[in-house]
Amino acid sequence: MREKLVLIGAGSAMFTRGLVADVLRQGWECDLGLVDNDADALAVAEGLCKKMIEAKKAPVRLLASTDRRQVLRDATVVVTTIGVGGRRAWEQDVFIPRKYGIFQPVGDSVMPGGTSRALRMIPPMVAVAQDVLDLAPGALFFNYGNPMTAVCRAIRKETGAKVTGLCHGVFHVARQIADWLGVAPTAFRYTAVGLNHLTWFVEMRANGEDLMPRMQARGAQVLGEDFSADRLAMGSAEAGTAAPEDSVLDRAQPFCLYLLRIFGAYPAVGDRHVSEFFPHLFPEGKHFGKTLGVDRFSLEQVTANGDRIYGDMKEKAFSKEALCEQFFEQMSGEHEQVIEIVESIRRDLGYVYSANLPNQGQVPNLPPEAVLESPAVATGSGMKAIAQRPLASGIAGTLATRLAWVETVVEAALEGSRQKFIQALILDGAVTSIDTAEELADDLLAAHAEHLPLFRQDSCR
Repeated sequence: MREKLVLIGAGSAMFTRGLVADVLRQGWECDLGLVDNDADALAVAEGLCKKMIEAKKAPVRLLASTDRRQVLRDATVVVTTIGVGGRRAWEQDVFIPRKYGIFQPVGDSVMPGGTSRALRMIPPMVAVAQDVLDLAPGALFFNYGNPMTAVCRAIRKETGAKVTGLCHGVFHVARQIADWLGVAPTAFRYTAVGLNHLTWFVEMRANGEDLMPRMQARGAQVLGEDFSADRLAMGSAEAGTAAPEDSVLDRAQPFCLYLLRIFGAYPAVGDRHVSEFFPHLFPEGKHFGKTLGVDRFSLEQVTANGDRIYGDMKEKAFSKEALCEQFFEQMSGEHEQVIEIVESIRRDLGYVYSANLPNQGQVPNLPPEAVLESPAVATGSGMKAIAQRPLASGIAGTLATRLAWVETVVEAALEGSRQKFIQALILDGAVTSIDTAEELADDLLAAHAEHLPLFRQDSCR
């Protein structure tokens, strides 16, 4: 069949160029629709994609519009990668909580930044889902936007649209672990279950060997015998005999290795994300002698790098020079596997991927319908999560408390409820008092007022 692939949020030029590169590698003959409500960003994406298609002489017909309804009709695949407010709003999600002594290295999934982002993201994503159901009800629907768990849960709960959340994290960490343990990636087998950005590797094997003991021994060696919980916030930036940051598994993941020691499973996707699920362990953001988001996983550096990448994409899009082959060789990003997944579904190949889907029994000791990241098989009938054994109670506990936060923030976003926003901040665990939660909520609501029309109607529900 001829695919009609629609990318909503195409102004994310880095993601767009990676996705299009994958389409070209697969040799798809298809229609490609680009959608973004920012006309300037859309022009960059459209210009770059035109040059990529021309360079490969690919049989791809390009469409572009700021109105998604003009492009969505009869789409066969829809991919969303929107970020309401862009990098400037993202910065405010992180910078405003710093005034209250709350430091975040990412701020796109949990803690006050992720909670604030959810309020902006959920209503527009629900609207997108409603349009998909109206204009392309048979389309495969994938979301990459964060906060992944809350966005996918809101879409499923409010519209019933069968969205699948995808993230490159588990895939990348699996490769890092295999490399760390000296195992060929093709031989590495694993089970990773949890929430997006807190997905626990509960099993890992290769050639019939249980690799978890080796993983735990290697982690203990890296941490050193003198490692203790007190060093999470204080002391040297190095944990025990931790190796330098430029090695495999980033080697700057002491907290994840510490959790491996305590829980007997390794959490993806590294300290940068995982630390945000345990804010009470990092008062004032102190992380092994550094400050999260400042000199440890600097948010300023991340957004500045995003600005630089966008500037580079813009220059290439409008340059008269043709794209060189090296441009395609450098393709990487968060587009991984979605094209492979579509191929697996269309050809009924039954390949297994990490995906965010409702809990319909695959993890029996977590709430039904909660969106979980776990192994799923891609067959001719779509994506279906694979049943797992119950999680250990400690690991389940790290996830269950977050799932209550998810439900609360979804309700806050859909209802425009300041009160439930405050509840979500309290459940999250980063604030130290109710007064702080209320003041922080009001500061974030004021900063993002242009993106939160529902909150103008009722600020007290």
